[in-house]
Amino acid sequence: MDIIHCAPLLCVVVCIGMFLCTSCVDEFGDSTAVYIVTLKEPPSSTNYYAQLRQNTTSSRLATSGGLSIHKPRNISRKHGRYRSYIARVHDSLLKRVLKGEKYLKLYSYHFLINGFAVFVTEEQATKLSKRREVANVVMDFSVRTATTHTPQFLGLPQGAWSQDGGYESAGAEIVIGFVDTGIDPTHPSFADDLTDNPFPIPAHFSGICEVTPDFPSGSCNRKLVGARHFAASAITRGIFNASQDYASPFDVDGHGTHTASIAAGNHGIPVVVAGHHFGNASGMAPRSHIAVYKALYKSFGGFAADVVAGVDQAAEDGVDIISLSITPNRRPPGIATFFNPIDMALLSAVKAGIFVVQAAGNTGPAPKSMSSFSPWIFTVGAASHDRTYANSITLGNNVIIPGVGLAPGTYNGTKYKLIAAMHALKNGTHVSEDMYVSECQDSSNFDRDLIKGKLLICSYSIRFVLGLSTVKQASQIAKNLSAAGVIFYMDSFVLSFRLNPTPMRVPGIIISSPEDSKILLHYYNSSLEVNGLTKRISKFGAVGSISGGLKANYISTAPQIMYYSARGPDPEDSSVEDSDIMKPNLVAPGNFIWAAWSSVATDSVEFLGENFAMMSGTSMAAPHIAGLASLIKQKYPTLSPSAIASALSTTASLYDKTGGPIMAQRAYANPEQNRSPATPFDMGSGFVNATAALDPGLIFDSSYDDYMSFLCGINGSFPVVFNYTAENCGLYNSSIKGADLNLPSVTIAKLNQSRVVLRTVTNIAGPEFYRVGWTAPYGISLKVFPTRFSIDSGKKQELTIFFNATMNSSTASFGRIGLFGSAGHTINIPLSVIWKFSYYTTK
Repeated sequence: MDIIHCAPLLCVVVCIGMFLCTSCVDEFGDSTAVYIVTLKEPPSSTNYYAQLRQNTTSSRLATSGGLSIHKPRNISRKHGRYRSYIARVHDSLLKRVLKGEKYLKLYSYHFLINGFAVFVTEEQATKLSKRREVANVVMDFSVRTATTHTPQFLGLPQGAWSQDGGYESAGAEIVIGFVDTGIDPTHPSFADDLTDNPFPIPAHFSGICEVTPDFPSGSCNRKLVGARHFAASAITRGIFNASQDYASPFDVDGHGTHTASIAAGNHGIPVVVAGHHFGNASGMAPRSHIAVYKALYKSFGGFAADVVAGVDQAAEDGVDIISLSITPNRRPPGIATFFNPIDMALLSAVKAGIFVVQAAGNTGPAPKSMSSFSPWIFTVGAASHDRTYANSITLGNNVIIPGVGLAPGTYNGTKYKLIAAMHALKNGTHVSEDMYVSECQDSSNFDRDLIKGKLLICSYSIRFVLGLSTVKQASQIAKNLSAAGVIFYMDSFVLSFRLNPTPMRVPGIIISSPEDSKILLHYYNSSLEVNGLTKRISKFGAVGSISGGLKANYISTAPQIMYYSARGPDPEDSSVEDSDIMKPNLVAPGNFIWAAWSSVATDSVEFLGENFAMMSGTSMAAPHIAGLASLIKQKYPTLSPSAIASALSTTASLYDKTGGPIMAQRAYANPEQNRSPATPFDMGSGFVNATAALDPGLIFDSSYDDYMSFLCGINGSFPVVFNYTAENCGLYNSSIKGADLNLPSVTIAKLNQSRVVLRTVTNIAGPEFYRVGWTAPYGISLKVFPTRFSIDSGKKQELTIFFNATMNSSTASFGRIGLFGSAGHTINIPLSVIWKFSYYTTK
C-alpha cells in the first residue's frame, strides 16, 4: 500500500513500522492542514464491480434465490498493478500542480474512492481544487471512539446459534472488519487453537498482517486474519506519541479489543477480574473471523483521513461487515450531513456488498444528538440488559445505603467500625500538605494501627472521573493497611455522574449519590466521641457491614434506552433541519458489558492489567449488531446490506421482559427516575431480536442506485454528488426524497397536507398470507393498501401508504404498520411525522 510521498528535500523524517513518525509541521508553517482530495476518475472497485462472488456454496443460498448483490473479491491480489497506477496518477498530479512546492502525500485511496490525503497549505489546496481532474477537496476532521451474559439475554444458545450447528459454527466464513484502536492478539478470545475443528481462512479475504516490534510475526492466525494500522494524518500533525500510541495494530487503549470480542470473540473464555470469576465470555458470532484496521489512538482519538484509509483497505481486503464504534467530533458542514468523506466511502463499501454498522454516539438524551447520519449505514443505540451488579452497606442504625462496586462483602454480615481517612492520619501529617488526602491515594499518610480491622472511608471526587485518583489504588492501600474494607462516599461537587461498577479485591462499596453520602457522613460524625480537653476523637462509634457485589442480579425492566444513547430525529444538515431518515435503526445491549481487554490498556485505569473490562456506551452496542449481522450473512450469503438491515429492523422487539413498553431514560441526572416510553427517535425499530432476525419473512431492499437518487434529490446536491462519486445526477431517471427510499421505516419531517409513500417487500421465506394493520401517528389520518395479500417465495408486493394531516403541529408523533403472516412472521414498520400542516380552518 502506498503510504508516504514527499516532495524533494521536503523534511528529514524518521520511520517506525509503516509510518512516518516525526512531524513536518514546523517545516511547513502554521497554515498547513491535511486535505482529502477525490478525483473524477472512478475507483478500482467500480471497474470490477461486475465480478461474481464464486466461493459461496450452494447449500447456503438464500431461500428466495432472487436477492443477490455480487461483491468483487481478491481485487488486491489480481489488480495490484491498477493500485500502483492510481498512486502514480496521484503523484503526477501533485507534481504538476505544486511544481517545486513543499507538500506531503499521506495516502492514495483507490478502491472505494479515487483520491489521496495530502498535507498542504490552504493556497495549495485551492490550486488542487481548480484542476479539472479534481472532484472534491475537503479538510480532514477529527473522530472519536463513541460479554458474558448478552448472548443469553438475546437468546442465542437456544435460538440463532442452534439453527446452524451451535456456537462452534456461528458466523463461520464471515470476516468482520473493525476500524478502531487495534487489538491485543495475545488474548484468548482471539486464539484459533481452542477447538479441534480448525478455522479455515475464507478464500475471499486477501488482507495481510502487518508486522512491527509491537505486533510480531505470528500475531495473526486463522481467527485474527488481518491487522494494519493507519496514522499518517495524526503523525503529520505532530500529535502522534509513538511510546503511548504504538505505530502498529496493537491496542494500547482497550476499546478495539473490547469491541472485537463482543462481535466475534471465542466462546467460553473465563472472565476473571480482580481475582473474581464473573462467568464465561462469548462473542455474538464466535466462529467469525476478525480483521483489524487501527485508525484510533489513545492520546488523541483519530482523523477522517486515517479512517477512510482503513475503510478503503478493509473493502479491498474483502471483509463482509465493517464495524465502526466511532463518530465524528462535530456535525459535518455543507448542504447535508451525508456528504462527508467517511459516509461517502461507506456508501461505496455498501455498493460492494459490505454491511456497515456504526455507533449512534454517546451524546444523548438530547433530541437531534445523532452522530451517524446516512441511510446506508446501520446505526445502533445503546440499551440495558437484565444483569446488574449492586451492593449496599448496612449501618449500625439499620439504615441501608445502596452502592455500586464489583467487590466482596464483609464476612458473614459482621459489622466493623468505620473510620474516615481524615481521622486516620499519622502524627505530623497535615491536610494542608495534601488537600486530597481523603482520597486514600498515599499510604504514607495513614496510621496503620488506627485503620487495622476498620472500614476505611475515602472520598470520591472529580479526580477519580479524570483518572488522577483511582479506586484501585485506594482499595489496595486499604488492603495494605489491614483495613476490613473500604467505603467511598461521593463528593458533593460530583453532580450527575454515573458510576460503573468497579472491581475491588477487598470488601468495598462506592456510594453513588451525594445525598446517600450525606446520610453516611451524618451517621458517622454523630457517632464520634470527642475528648473535651484534647479535642481528639476518643471513640469511633459508627459500625457497618457491606453486602457483596460480586453476584449478578437480574431485573425484569430490561431493556431500557440508556440516557447517553444519541437520539433522533436525524439532522440533515449543520443547521439541524430534520431528515426524512429514521435514526437510530435499532438498539442493542450497550450498558455494563463484560468483554476482552488489552493487557496494557490504560483507557480505564481500574482495569489496568486485567484481561476483561466492563464498559458502557453505543460503542459496545454496535459490535453486538455486527456479530448478529454475521449470522444473517452466513445463512443468507446473497442478501444485500439493506436486506440484512431490514431483517434486523422489522423483527426488533418493542417490549421489555415484563411485556410492557421499552422505557427510555430522559435525563443524565437520576435517569432511573426520569423515564418514559421509548419512541422511534430513541430506539428506531426497537430492541434487536437475534433469533427472529434469522427468519424475517419479508425484507425491504434498497440498492446503490436508490441511495444515489436520494442524494440527487437534495437541493443543490448535483455538484456535490459528482464531486464525491464521479457520477452525474442527470444519468438517474428521477430523484427521490428520503421518505421514498425503500426502508423498513417511514419518517416525514414536514407533511404538507397529504403524502403518498410506497414500500416494496420481498418474500425470502415460503408462500404466505399477510394481513396489514396500523396505528396512525397523532394528528394523522393513515391508510395502507392492500390490507391483505398472498405472496410466493421470491416475489414482491408493493404497499401504498396514505398520510393525511388532520391538524397543524410541530410536535413529532409516531405510529406503526404491522404485517402479520399466516406462518408466524410479523413485520413492524415504525412511522414518525414531525411537522404537520393541514390548512384546515373552522368558522
